[in-house]
Amino acid sequence: MASTSDFSNGMVIEFDGGLMTIVEFQHVKPGKGGAFVRTKLKNVETGRVLDKTFRAGEKVTEVRLESRKFQYLYKDGDLYYFMNNETFEQIPINKERLTDGLPYLKENDEVDLLLRDDKPIMVEVPNFVELKVTQTDPGLRGDTAQGGSKPATTETGLVVTVPLFLEEGETIRVDTRTGKYVTRV
Repeated sequence: MASTSDFSNGMVIEFDGGLMTIVEFQHVKPGKGGAFVRTKLKNVETGRVLDKTFRAGEKVTEVRLESRKFQYLYKDGDLYYFMNNETFEQIPINKERLTDGLPYLKENDEVDLLLRDDKPIMVEVPNFVELKVTQTDPGLRGDTAQGGSKPATTETGLVVTVPLFLEEGETIRVDTRTGKYVTRV
């Protein structure tokens, strides 16, 4: 059991008969009345987001998940296949469980798979990924006084706003938490 004072972003709890991950939380101490914790919970299986308020000190069931390194192999319809790097066992995961990390997945990338009783619950992509730019408009010299930006499509289909100097074929680093361009590689 965990208390509301133990909440942290990414923590997985059991709530309403399902597994929920804490996306955001905020402790609130009003002038009158008791303190409470306002949270935004995301259902691990359906991806549905729910706003829930807990009283301060309320107990919840924390779920301990085991993290293992897996390699993304290929896609077949709505199933994505991952291979355990130690046992070489392949696990298919449905597209619905990958909604957040899907735009960042390339074949042969290494990811962390969160398991509960050896069943895959969530896929965590690295915080930064390197993607190749496949399509972008050419940046013209003198377009702006202080630099500028333009949209670029990556090899996974993700559209990222990049500086004008980037061209097709270049590799960029993208932050998977924000979906923003970080640097050229």
